[in-house]
Formats: sequence, C-alpha cells, structure tokens
Amino acid sequence: MSNTQQDFTERLLIDAGICGGMRVLDVGCGTGDVTYLLARLVGNTGVVVGADHDVRTLSIARQRIAPQHYDNPTFIESDLLSLPESLGEFDAVVGRRVLMYQADTVAAVRAIAKHVKLDGIVVFQEHDTTLVPASLDGFPLHKRAQGWLQHMIEREGADLHIGFNLHRIFTQAGLAVEEVRGECLIQTPNCAYGLGHIVRACLPRILAHGVATADEVAIETLQERLDNERSQSQAIYIGDMLFGAWARKLQ
Repeated sequence: MSNTQQDFTERLLIDAGICGGMRVLDVGCGTGDVTYLLARLVGNTGVVVGADHDVRTLSIARQRIAPQHYDNPTFIESDLLSLPESLGEFDAVVGRRVLMYQADTVAAVRAIAKHVKLDGIVVFQEHDTTLVPASLDGFPLHKRAQGWLQHMIEREGADLHIGFNLHRIFTQAGLAVEEVRGECLIQTPNCAYGLGHIVRACLPRILAHGVATADEVAIETLQERLDNERSQSQAIYIGDMLFGAWARKLQ
C-alpha cells in the first residue's frame, strides 16, 4: 500500500529496470512529471525524450528545470500512433495514464514497441476508477470530488477498467509480460493527499463536460474542506487504485 502516486511510479520504473545510462521515451508526457523523474533515474549518462500531442502542456514541460546535476529532457510534439522514425530506438518506453485514452490499445502498444530495442522494456501505469472510493465512514466530500474526476474521465471516452486489461493488451501486442501489480491509494486522518489540487488541475475539463459547476466545486476552499473532513474522521479512505505493468520486446 502507498499514499503517494509518485512513490508507486518511481518504484514501478525502478523495478521494471529503468536505470542509469538508458535511453527512455515518455509517451503522452503531458507537463513532464514522469519525464523529469526519468531524467533523474537515467542520470547524465542517459537520455530522456518526452512526447505529447498537446502543445500547451509541452510548453509547460519545457519551462521546468531538471533536478540539480541532471540534464533536461528533450520534448517533441507527436501523437502516440505517429512517432517519427527519426527518434530511433530506446531501451525503454514509459507511459502514465495514457493507454486508457487510446481507441485501440493494442495498436497503440504495437506502434510504441517499434521504437523499443530488442530485449527493451515497455512500462505503463494506469488507474482503475471502478473499485473505489471505499471506506467504512461517510467521506461525502471526498466521494463527491472523486466522482467528478471519474465522470470526467468517463465522458472523455477513457477505459475505466484499463488496469485489468494491461496483461491482455501487452500480450496481444506481441510483448512478453514480466509483471502486473496493483496498489491502493490510502488516506488516513493525518495523511494528506492533494485530491483538491488534482480537481483544480482538471477543473476546465470538469466544467467543459458538464460534470459539475464552478459553484458546486468551490475550488478555492476544496482542499481545505477535504483536509478537514479527513482529519475529523478516525477512518481510512481509499481514493484510487493504481495498476502498473511492464513487458519485454523479445522479437
């Protein structure tokens, strides 16, 4: 069990074999959270490239600064299914919350695998939003906020069961699955989690899809209200289910 998404991601990448000196591609990199984590893991002897089709998020990613003593990643604008051949081959390709938005996940993984060296690694982290929230206490505000995110994702056409499908997707794409793991995201009365900050980041999408109104969300006080609700309870709250998997390209 873990109470931080980054801890799960970092452990997943390390256990999958991401290490110093590797050349790694982060597909659907967004604003670069995983990309900069990869930069730290591969060190100055490695190379990290982040790819995304969204110009706005790429602009944010490029303005960030790599951890001290590590090289900045390179970012390119590209759709996952049309990655340029000029990228060459990588020791590993990584993605987080990316496959869930692909219309044909097997075709997407096959396209990605073309850029992986023989014996290279494909690693994905995805989430399942159907097993949670779970608690023995009420947590009405937590459940409401979690519901906004789930309904937003659902209306965007994402696969809400993607975590359960990872083994099948990798196998049908011709990769050899090495491990699939799952982990709950647990909140306790004294363990803060930035659910309100996640809602803030997703607020334009929540509003655009008609999931909730700005008045209903009341974003300026949401995190404070969530913290108060959690601290006043003696129960735990399970707010997310993380899945991670990696597979190897053997042919």
